[in-house]
Amino acid sequence: MLQTFLPLFIMTFGICLFIVLMQFLWKYIDDMVGKGLDMLVLGEMFTYAVLFLVPTALPLAILLSSLMTFGSLGERLELLAMKSAGISLIHIMRPLIIFVCLTSVGAFFFQNNAMPVVQVKLFTLLHSIRQKSPELDIPEGVFYTEIRGYNVYVREKEKDTGLLKNLMIYDYSTGFNNAMVIVADSGRLKMSADKLFLVLALYNGEAFQNMPKQSSSPQSRNDAVPYRRETFQNKEILIEFDANFTRTDETFFQSQYIGKNLNNLQFSIDSMSTRLDSVRGIYSGEVYTSSYKKSFLGEASPQITHTMDFDSLYLAETAGSKAALLGRVKAYVENTKADYFFKGITISDESTKLRRHYMEWHTKFTTSFACLLFFFIGAPLGAIIRKGGLGMPVVLSIILFIFYYVVNNIGGKMARDGVWPAWEGMWFSSAILMTLGSFLTYKAVNDSVIMNADTYVNALKNLIGKRAARKVERKEVIIYNPDYKHLIPSLDRLAENARVYLSDHKRWQNYFAYWRKGGKDTEAGQLVGNMEQIVEELANSDQNLVLNKLMDYPIIGGYEQMGANLNRTLSLAIAFFLPLGLPVYLYATYQRKLLRQDIQTVRKVSEELKDIIVRYINTKSSS
Repeated sequence: MLQTFLPLFIMTFGICLFIVLMQFLWKYIDDMVGKGLDMLVLGEMFTYAVLFLVPTALPLAILLSSLMTFGSLGERLELLAMKSAGISLIHIMRPLIIFVCLTSVGAFFFQNNAMPVVQVKLFTLLHSIRQKSPELDIPEGVFYTEIRGYNVYVREKEKDTGLLKNLMIYDYSTGFNNAMVIVADSGRLKMSADKLFLVLALYNGEAFQNMPKQSSSPQSRNDAVPYRRETFQNKEILIEFDANFTRTDETFFQSQYIGKNLNNLQFSIDSMSTRLDSVRGIYSGEVYTSSYKKSFLGEASPQITHTMDFDSLYLAETAGSKAALLGRVKAYVENTKADYFFKGITISDESTKLRRHYMEWHTKFTTSFACLLFFFIGAPLGAIIRKGGLGMPVVLSIILFIFYYVVNNIGGKMARDGVWPAWEGMWFSSAILMTLGSFLTYKAVNDSVIMNADTYVNALKNLIGKRAARKVERKEVIIYNPDYKHLIPSLDRLAENARVYLSDHKRWQNYFAYWRKGGKDTEAGQLVGNMEQIVEELANSDQNLVLNKLMDYPIIGGYEQMGANLNRTLSLAIAFFLPLGLPVYLYATYQRKLLRQDIQTVRKVSEELKDIIVRYINTKSSS
């Protein structure tokens, strides 16, 4: 099993890692394009990105490889051969279970010990790349805005010499009020040796700049605004432009939740919880202390309660005093509102940081646990569908992983926003996967056909009353011929029992009588059992007329309705107290109608089959 699984696992892990790496590259491509980054910097970033994406690719690789492994075993009938030899599916999966458990443990230690370092390195490098200035490449015919404080327009460039022609430059580096407009016939742009400045050499041009007012006296609209005009043949402009790649200090990201292991996260959670509780206590005390009720009662005798009519006091004041009071109240309310708003933001920020630490703490476990869950989904599902290769397994893996990704994001957002507790949001997807994995494992161990479309089609046909057709084929070798004379009384009894059942069991049944029986129908069960015994014995016949008539017998199911396994007390409780009782009763009534039609067919076919057998016996006796 390991020899079959490990090559597939390595291959699928590489494919999944490449796919998520391309998604990462697509997400951050805008931050890297046009920066002139060194290949060593790009290689370092991709190395950290690969390590960062390992926990994402690992569960998907385990899911896909387990699906392909057991699907191929089922397709080549090797799984069937092992089960025929008495080896259970769990026993077959045992080596892979041990391997996946060890992989999950390794993923946990990687997530706890290596991932904080990788995340700090990666996000620090990405932040440094974002801060780096882009490579200077001024296009033709458009305004170039990547130089801070300048807009540069170039109509034409000579590619061989690098000469810029017909330049227009807007210089607002000292503020928009002091903006300068420069036009020149040509110019050259080069970088200083230390890559900290741009040197712009201009030839044959003019510069215009508005001058500040010389006096503070008000001017009319017709007053001219002073300006400065400069004509030059050669002019150099020195522009600050740091083109070096400078690494950001890692201290900031190390102090965040992404740079901490379990011990550091737990220490931060404890300290942040204590600080948050203390701040909440202080703020709640300030709310009570600053209230008018506390001030009115006083500190000296808080046990004495005073009653005062504030409306009468307000109405006794003069109009000016009332306006002054209202102004003071309005100012007090606005100040209080602003103060509470600031305190609310402070508590909200602290709570958000605390929740993110909780989420990261649980992520250390959920990521590695997902590897084990995906194996118990992929292996049983592969054993059920019995399809290997990269066709059906890839489709199912993508669907399941997208479902997991969506559910995991929903739980994460609920935990991040404080709608759910952190443990509930982060383990939400794992709980769903565990339920799905348990169901698939149970079905695979019991050789279920849940992936067979005919199973669901037949169930739907049975629900709407379209029974499956019975198939009886003539046997090549018949060891025991049926005893036709003995079967004639059995057919008479079957037809009579069907007639009696139809007369005693009408279509409509009393609601409480149905629930008193608990959905049981023993008479129909006995009748169906007798019919199947006759079919089984007559299936050994060599007469085509008999075999063809046997196929007219319906395949009867559903004579025991919902609630058949409930005791009488519980059935009556459902009938009286639960609204579920009425739709179940109506569905059972519909099934009862279908059952009556089937039993009517049983009576008719039994009589016709009896006539065929009688004619056959008489013909055989006369010959």
